[in-house]
Order: sequence, then structure tokens, then C-alpha cells
Amino acid sequence: MKTLIVNADDFGFTRDVNAGIIEAHRHGILTATTLMAGGGAFGDAVRLAREHPSLDIGVHLVLVGQAPFPPTVAQLACELAFGRIEILDALRAQVRKIKDSGLQPTHLDTHKHTHLLPPVLDAVGRISEEFGIPWVRRPFDLPLAYRGVSAAKRVASTAMSLMQGSVDHVLRRHECRFTDHFAGFQITGGYGAAELAALVRELPEGSTEFMCHPAVCGEELRGARTRLKESRERELRALTSPEVLAAVRGAGIELTSFRDARNS
Repeated sequence: MKTLIVNADDFGFTRDVNAGIIEAHRHGILTATTLMAGGGAFGDAVRLAREHPSLDIGVHLVLVGQAPFPPTVAQLACELAFGRIEILDALRAQVRKIKDSGLQPTHLDTHKHTHLLPPVLDAVGRISEEFGIPWVRRPFDLPLAYRGVSAAKRVASTAMSLMQGSVDHVLRRHECRFTDHFAGFQITGGYGAAELAALVRELPEGSTEFMCHPAVCGEELRGARTRLKESRERELRALTSPEVLAAVRGAGIELTSFRDARNS
């Protein structure tokens, strides 16, 4: 059996992002999203989540790119190595803010995949146990025949895959759940409906999380600090396209969410 969780990052980043995520859920294949507690459109996201209870909500834990955290993953790694930053309480505060809003998150991931850093991974595992949020992302791309992927992205994906054994070990130690497969890292910012439909048709048996970043590219997003702008609207069009919906049906894939997933 093939099951697919289509999970959008950055809910709460801007109102344009929020609008795109809701449109992809209502009219496309998107089933889940992760909310940024420190996002500028957090309140708007909470309101939309309440209005759309079928959208599965998680936490997009942020340790880079927003004050008081370092701007890059490399700088975060340096701060952690020298013991100059405390992260567990910061992550707890983000989860508590979301739970205090009345939402009940089911899954965790991190901005820029910072939980591949061992201290962050252990902290995320502890958060999962402490708050009873069972699912955690394993961002190791499937070896599918992605077209148009840059050499740099392929190298980064290969380097990340070398960490899979140790990441799995830590997640299991904390009794976290995770999907059998993951896709979306290499093609982020570079796909349309045809590429997404092709990926869907190649999915293996078992459960897969597909990471995406849909949005309406309005003035608020254009003025935000992110490299993903126009590409977010292309992703939105792909996620809602008849071609992709037909590919999901044709491949016999069951769209599900972390809340409803049966596979671990």
C-alpha cells in the first residue's frame, strides 16, 4: 500500500504563505502543515487552522534566521559546539505557544533541517516525548529520478543521507514515529505539475512525506527574507493541478495525514 502525507512548511510566515497553504489543502493534495510560532502571520495561521480542522497541524521549530537565533545553520553549529546557545527551552516555548492557542500539533520538523545537528536532534526527541507529539521528519530524499536538480542539491542530499542511521537511532530511542520515506528536498523551488506528477508515479510502497512550500506570491511574501518567492506560487499551482490529482489516483495512492497515518 502507498500512502502520502503532503506537508507544507512555514505556516504562519506571512499571510501570503498561509493563503497558499489553505488553497492547496482545500483544492489540492496538501494534507498537513507545520506552524512557525515566531512567524509574523502566526495569529492569521491559528485562525485559518481553526476554520479548517481537516488540516493536520505540526510545529516548524525555528533555531536559525529569526532573532534571537543565528542567521545560518553553520553559525548555529558553531554556537552549539562552543556551548554558547541553549535550545531546549527555546523549543519548548515554541511548542507551548502553539498549544496555548488551542491547536494540538501531531508532528515536528525544523526550519532548514537543523535537527540533523546532533544536539538539536536530541532536543527535538525530548520535545516529542515531553509533549506527546509523536511524528518527526526524517529529511532523507528518496533516490528518484528528479529532473533539473542542481549538482549542489544532489551533493547536499547525498551528504545528508549519510546521517540517516544515526538519526534513526536517536529517534527510536525517543520513541518517535516517522514515515518510511521522504521526498521534496532536492526539488524545492524547482518543480511544476509535470515534475510533481512524475514523482508521485514513482513513489514506493509504504508511507511517504512530501515536503512543500506553497504560497500566493503577494507583496508581503515579496518583501520577506526568503529565497523562495515565485517558486512558492508554482508549487501551489502544481499541488492543485488536475494532472497531479490524476497521478495520485492513477498510482493508487492514499492521501493521509500524520494524525491519521497508520505506517511508522
